[in-house]
Amino acid sequence: MTGMHEDPDSRLNVVMDIHHVPPRLQEQIRQLSSFHTYAAPGILIGAFMVDYALELLGISPDKKLYGVCETPKCLPDALQVMARCTTGNNRLKVVPIGKFAITLNGPSDKEATDAVRVYLDLQKVKKYPTLDLWYSNSPAFDKHTMGDKLRDDIFQAGRNVLSFEKVRVGVKTKKKWKSVTCPVCGETVPDYLAVNGRCGTCGSMKYYEKI
Repeated sequence: MTGMHEDPDSRLNVVMDIHHVPPRLQEQIRQLSSFHTYAAPGILIGAFMVDYALELLGISPDKKLYGVCETPKCLPDALQVMARCTTGNNRLKVVPIGKFAITLNGPSDKEATDAVRVYLDLQKVKKYPTLDLWYSNSPAFDKHTMGDKLRDDIFQAGRNVLSFEKVRVGVKTKKKWKSVTCPVCGETVPDYLAVNGRCGTCGSMKYYEKI
């Protein structure tokens, strides 16, 4: 019908088919887009990153995995949906370094374990002009007129803009703790999260005012 907008999901499916994205990865990208609420460029790249990391590790995503994400923007959702590393299950750590990179590893009973770090390689990105403009936050990038070309660049590139390195990471162990009462608000918190006897919201982590 005229006057109706094309379904964004339909456009996404068409582009993935054009660039021969495997059906399995297509389904994961659709799930990821729904979770994120839309198919943002960052999650599309993130899907290729997590898929690549899993292959490099030789680990199935239904196994227990631990992830580190070096940016809080978009990329953590790819780890949450595709590798089931979440903040809630304590298997996802987000460090606001500002790099588009992830590290993924399996479980270990040692103090450190082998992992793989996958990152967006700036030299490789330069081969895709629109993607390069977007990633460098160039004022020449216009999301209203270049959005479709950006998506084309991402799917055309796939893993070709990614690099990886083998790394070792520390293994997080469960801390023994006891509950302590904050003398200011009267609420309880784990002792290792109290600072000078106070909870975070009565100290440097305060984020609200009572009304």
